[in-house]
Amino acid sequence: MRKLNILAAALAAVGLSPALAQRDFSKVEVTATPVAPNIYMLQGAGGNIGLSVGADGAFIIDDQFAPLADKIRAAVALVTPDPVRFVLNTHWHFDHTGGNESFGGGGAVIVAHDNVRTRLKQGMKNEEMGWSVDPAPAAALPVVTFGDDVTLHWNGHTIRAHHPAPAHTDGDAIIRFVEANVVHMGDIYFQGGYPFIDLQSGGSLDGVIAAQEGVLATIDDETKIIPGHGPLSNKAELASTITMLKDVRRRVKKLVDRGLSEEATVKADPLKDLNGVWGGGFIKGDAMTRTAYRSLKNE
Repeated sequence: MRKLNILAAALAAVGLSPALAQRDFSKVEVTATPVAPNIYMLQGAGGNIGLSVGADGAFIIDDQFAPLADKIRAAVALVTPDPVRFVLNTHWHFDHTGGNESFGGGGAVIVAHDNVRTRLKQGMKNEEMGWSVDPAPAAALPVVTFGDDVTLHWNGHTIRAHHPAPAHTDGDAIIRFVEANVVHMGDIYFQGGYPFIDLQSGGSLDGVIAAQEGVLATIDDETKIIPGHGPLSNKAELASTITMLKDVRRRVKKLVDRGLSEEATVKADPLKDLNGVWGGGFIKGDAMTRTAYRSLKNE
């Protein structure tokens, strides 16, 4: 079984607590929120799950942490008696793919970008940052992978998965239910807070901004957005997040251009007045500053 300390350790590398990986999942409740006819958002712990139900069977986008697989099944069962037949991963992080082994072993077809399978199969290790993840078992691996885009026709929906340039990671997928006007953005979009950007997995601040702008340009005021984390969202809230991230970039870039070190940049507290609105999640102001600094230094 894959180690459950990877994301917490990776977050700790930018100054965050490892509590996420140590939590007790026994009290977590997985609940379903209607998004559109026969489309739901499931929330429990970890990334938000998209759920499509209908004549073809249950289809989910992401599957949170491994210990929650049975609770996810129970939540799905409250909506449909059909088993999960497809899982589409938005990226490789274990709070979005932890249930893969259980669902894949139960017969679901797992779909993801090429780099998701590569990272899960090989495992990852970074001695300098002090984190590692074991190679995933065969049942957890995507059996259908894609490079740029893939389209599924399921439950009367046209479901398009698009791989943007590296953003949150290098294996992200943005999933659209075309007729229903619903978009699942995965961790490219953290609603209401600073994002975690996995630089070690090829992500970048500029990539996140570009991917968000790409979605913004193709949706309307009626679009429902399922973010990777946070409540159901919309175009106006996504636009506000883009404005914030561009502001973060501008502020930190000024200090980078002045030649300040990472520690000096953090000490300068360039996001101080933004933290009250955007720093209430698990990514605090100092961590966002470090991520922006490292991303911009690697341009």
